[in-house]
Formats: sequence, structure tokens, C-alpha cells
Amino acid sequence: MPYFDAASAAPLHPVARQALLASLDEGWADPARLYREGRRARLLLDAAREAAAEAVGCRPDELVFTPSGTRAVHSGVSGALAGRRRVGRRLVVSAVEHSSVLHAGEAHAAAGGEVTEVPVGRTGAVDPAAFAAALGEGTALACLQSANHEVGTEQPVAEVAEACRAAGVPLLVDAAQSLGWGPVPEGWSLLSASAHKWGGPAGVGLLAVRKGVRFAPQGPSDERESGRAPGFENLPAIVAAAASLRAVRAEAEAEGARLRALVDRIRARVPELVPDVEVVGDPVRCLPHLVTFSCLYVDGETLLAELDREGFSVSSGSSCTSSTLTPSHVLRAMGVLSEGNVRVSLPAGTEEADVDRFLAVLPGVVASVRERLGAVPAAAEPALAQELVVDAVGKRCPIPVIELAKVIGAVRVGGTVVVLADDEAARLDIPAWCEMRGQEYVGESPAPRGARAYTVRRTT
Repeated sequence: MPYFDAASAAPLHPVARQALLASLDEGWADPARLYREGRRARLLLDAAREAAAEAVGCRPDELVFTPSGTRAVHSGVSGALAGRRRVGRRLVVSAVEHSSVLHAGEAHAAAGGEVTEVPVGRTGAVDPAAFAAALGEGTALACLQSANHEVGTEQPVAEVAEACRAAGVPLLVDAAQSLGWGPVPEGWSLLSASAHKWGGPAGVGLLAVRKGVRFAPQGPSDERESGRAPGFENLPAIVAAAASLRAVRAEAEAEGARLRALVDRIRARVPELVPDVEVVGDPVRCLPHLVTFSCLYVDGETLLAELDREGFSVSSGSSCTSSTLTPSHVLRAMGVLSEGNVRVSLPAGTEEADVDRFLAVLPGVVASVRERLGAVPAAAEPALAQELVVDAVGKRCPIPVIELAKVIGAVRVGGTVVVLADDEAARLDIPAWCEMRGQEYVGESPAPRGARAYTVRRTT
């Protein structure tokens, strides 16, 4: 069964498995003790730290291991903000950061701090000039991911790092998605990552803090991991994480080129095979293994379930799923279509035949879901009305857009359709539909029953 969700968690790398099993026998003792078993465990921990630091591009004494990538982010954000509290209380982040960064920002704001979000363009990348402009007086810390976890777009880390250096603001880079593919550009002050993203075991993160960065760890601490990650180290998992990071880095150039060719095929073929699809994210400055697209008139939950029945494990940032009623903050910030969203992220070793079968299966799956939802082309009969109102209150995506598509052909060119909807996804998906179908999106306004009125003018 092809697993196409490596951006969530990559399968355990064979080197990680070997290192994990070996260190279970050799690394079970307390590395803080001076007896033989403790010294052996300390040697393993030091070797793992050196290997991870080499991959990150920092000194071993600048890097600590944490219980997860999320904990690394939270510790990095809180420690840097506390260390620079005399400078100010402003935290600057991009609008598409991982939820761990945004949650840390929410906690900072709840404690009286200020959070500034820098918007992104339709590809999901920040404008370095806009980011630099946000680094005003009182900024204690800036955060920017190296590459986006939902659409794969690489961020201009080097340019933003230079702007942060000029402003005297430390930059925390969340490198969870990219670290397995190569080092992060120079200029960062703090860096976080998570082992299960590159084929290491879950439950291991890392946090690097450059020497000279003011940093005050928050919460109770002890003597372990420089006081930045208290508690007994999960040494076997740490050893496996470091070993697998070194292994995937050695394979990254060749495997990245091979997977990029497969991803480019998906990126090119999906719009040819499936009508009314938007491929999102930067097609050039992007991770080699990830591509995301959204399908009009499709219920995302049903689409993922049908692909699972066909043997494909994929992910989604769509609002049309059981876990959320709103689109992902990434798609919302980009202003792109959210309904029927599919993220394909290929793990190392993915076979070309599996991608070919995915492309063969996808059109039929999308067509069957659309048929089930009653999605039909706009009416072909003579258009007489000047304005129509579609009441889609209480209906979830993709129904509001389907209802709009059904009636747009019944108004004159220049006439309007007003869609009443209380589904947050409509705010993204109706403008996206207009752009894809060549119609004019006029705007939105308040409507009764807690809904919004979305007005569309027929231009073609």
C-alpha cells in the first residue's frame, strides 16, 4: 500500500532501526553517571550530538535533544523571548508557520506580549522586504520555517536572516520539513527540528541555540541537556535519530532528484487528468518530495477515504474533513482553493509505478465523489435573471460552491449571484472558484443568521 504522507511522519529508516536496536543493548544506563555503563551511554550521547550538530551546522554544545519537535519550538520561542525581555515583547512570525509556532505565539500574546504575523503570497512564501519591515522597535524574536509543511514552498531564509541580523533580532528557523534534505542557509540564531520527519523515531526533537544568543529557559529545569530539556534522555531514540539524519543526508541529493521528477509528473499531470484543479505552492522553490492540489466540487474527507480504499495514504488541509470545520491556516493565508485538498509527500524509495497508479486512479475517484455530491456544470439554458440568491446557510464545503456553479449560467452576463453561507471555507473557495472559472468576485458582506453574503458577477 503506497504511503504518500511522509510530511506527517516518514517511515523509519533502516539505519534508524539498526541504531535503535543496537543502542537498546548499549545505551540503557544513565549517561550522567561515572561508572562503566554510564560512561558507555555518555559516549553514545556525545557521538549522537556531534553527528546531529554536523548536519545542522552548529557546535555540539549549541544543540540539545528534546522530547519532540513541538517541545523544541516551544522551548526555543519561550527561552529567546525571556532572554530578550528587556528589548521588547514583540514576536514576529510568518502567517504559514507550523501550528507549534502559532500556539507559542498565542501563549505569548495571552501573557501580554505582542505577535505580528507577516502575510504570504499565493505561493506561500513571505516577501523578505515585508518581513524586514515588521522587525520594528521592541522585536525580541522572529520565526520563519525553512519550508512549508502543507504546500512544500521553501522560504527565503537567507534574505530574512540578513534582515534580522541588520535589525539585531534573533531568527528561529523551524527546519522540521527540510533538515533531512540539506542544511539551512546561514544566518539563523535558533533552529528546531523533529526526527520523525526524516525517518528517525518519534519522540526526538532538537533545538540549536547559537552562542551569544540571549536565552533563558522557562519552567523547571535540571542538569540535563544544558537545562533546556529536563528529564532522562531517551538515548536509544536519540542515537537512532542522529544516525538516520546522517544517512538520509548522504542519500539526499540522488533521492531528492529522483523524487522531484515524480512530484513534477504529479504536478503536471493532475490538472490534465482532472478538470477544475488548482495546484498550490511554488513549483520551483519547493521541497523535492511534496506537492499539494485542490479539487473543486469535492468533499475532502470523502476524497481521502476513497483514495485510502484504493490503497493510497495521503493528507489534506481541507476544511471538508471530520477533524476541522475551517480551512488550514496555511491555505487561508495563501488565499487558495481549500476544498478537495490533497497533499502528496513521497517517502524515500517511492516507486515510479506507484505514482503512475495514483495518477490512473485519481480521475475516477474525483469524478465519483463529484457525482455523489451532485456537482454539475452551469446551466446551458438561456440566461434571463439579473440577480439570483443561493441560500447555502448550514451547508458545508463544497456545497456552497457547487450551488454557485449550478446557477451561474442562469444569470445574464453582467448579472450577479449572491451566495449566503456560514461555512468559513466559502471565504476562500468562492473567490478561488471565480478565478478558476473566469468570473468576477465582487466581495462579501454580513448576512442574516450569522452568515456572509458572497457576491459573484458573471463575466463569461
